[in-house]
Amino acid sequence: MADRITVHGLTGHGFHGVYPEERQHGQTFRVDATLELDTAPAAATDDLTRTVHYGELAQQLHAILVGEPVDLLETLAQRLADCCLAHAAVDAVEITVHKPEVDLGVPADDVTVAIRRSRR
Repeated sequence: MADRITVHGLTGHGFHGVYPEERQHGQTFRVDATLELDTAPAAATDDLTRTVHYGELAQQLHAILVGEPVDLLETLAQRLADCCLAHAAVDAVEITVHKPEVDLGVPADDVTVAIRRSRR
């Protein structure tokens, strides 16, 4: 089993969605990103360059979250996964995108889309 680094609850105001009001007013989105990687080289050397700098990663993910709008949460999740996999140390990633202000016409706390992507 791989080691994991998780950024949980990263939040931003985005304009994603298929409806005009979503694009006009935007809403809150949250992201959980769990990276799978081997942290042993970093641990053995106490060297940040041999792992993923999660502070920098959080900034990159946030920029995507609040950046160019997309229609589908699936598309947003894929862009976030691609960002994580751009880090050489990452073998796989699980992304969950939360849309807590979703309007389903009935009471609901949240809608999520979760994907897992790997280099293989």
